[in-house]
Amino acid sequence: MFNPTQTYTYNYPTKIRFGAGVINELSDYLKAQQLKNPLVVTDPMVAELPFFKNILASLKQNGLSAEVFKEMHKNPVESDVLAGDDMYKKTKRDCIIGIGGGVALDVARAIVLRVNHRRPLFDYDDLIGGDQFVTEDVPHFVTVPTTAGTGSEVGRSAIIAENETHRKRILFHPKLMAKIIFADPMLTMELPPFITAATGMDALTHNMEAFIAKGFHPLSEGIAIEGMRLIAESLEKATHKPDVESRAKMMMASLMGAVAFQKGLGVVHSLAHPMSSLLDTHHGLANAVNLPYGMKFNYTGFEENFNRMAVALGLKNNEGNKIPDFLFEFNNKLGLPTKLSKIGVKQEHIETLSDLAFADFCHPNNPKPVSREDFKKLYLEAL
Repeated sequence: MFNPTQTYTYNYPTKIRFGAGVINELSDYLKAQQLKNPLVVTDPMVAELPFFKNILASLKQNGLSAEVFKEMHKNPVESDVLAGDDMYKKTKRDCIIGIGGGVALDVARAIVLRVNHRRPLFDYDDLIGGDQFVTEDVPHFVTVPTTAGTGSEVGRSAIIAENETHRKRILFHPKLMAKIIFADPMLTMELPPFITAATGMDALTHNMEAFIAKGFHPLSEGIAIEGMRLIAESLEKATHKPDVESRAKMMMASLMGAVAFQKGLGVVHSLAHPMSSLLDTHHGLANAVNLPYGMKFNYTGFEENFNRMAVALGLKNNEGNKIPDFLFEFNNKLGLPTKLSKIGVKQEHIETLSDLAFADFCHPNNPKPVSREDFKKLYLEAL
């Protein structure tokens, strides 16, 4: 049984070092791999935090020469990746360490791809078959998550937007997986309540949407159910009265959600993605607000799936119909809004958001079809 006070090593599918204090192993790992000059990729906020400065100091004390790349947008764009690649080349780096949440890890992973792949970046978009062009070696890649939300540390894709249109593109290939992950819940202990709650609801959305996504993937479904259980029992405490146990459970659940959603995501992510593109909304917050409405939309016809999720969330057998209300109440307990109007969405945004949502790449895996009119109705209901 998972003991949040211990450290673990496991592979699924890449190597994961999990537990309080594992970040202290980073320098020894790099030296064992004969790596000396890492490019450390993070976002501007993480770069100023004490734990990040401690990581850099530890690398330096161990004879490693790190350069930091931190210039990136809240929703990363192509120019962020190209600038990181330039720094990698000019400073003669030999590996890449991504430290942060989904933004930093997506940019880091895209830089990993870019270093030895010189076609225009979006030629590698997986949705147009771009993975066929990923033919060269990539730099040694290490990830260190600092939030419990996206689970990007275990991923093999990066979502990067076009600079001008902000259309999101997917760079994907198994080569882009980290060689090792140092998942240390102590790095999340100082996260403010809002970030903890919003990223935690992102992790819950991953697990829930993966579980009900269409297609056959029993491994993902089993992982998603356990991820939901961990979040239901730990996110409120991690938000308001964090301790190592609640933070560890959330970090584990986040990892699990990212593994599970290789089965697919759905309507909620397609509702959320356009809000980030058009309004620069925090992705986890967009998922949190839309999640109850998306689950209500999906309930009919999938009652048994919802009953199984209900048990994982702490409800009773055959109470899958109560999940939307549970999610509204959960958001309230976390201090998150339940209406889009509270986070900057206005009536005049609905048509554009509906167009973007219908064009999004997630909802084809939703358990039931979603039309443009469905997206409009869902936005209006949530407004």
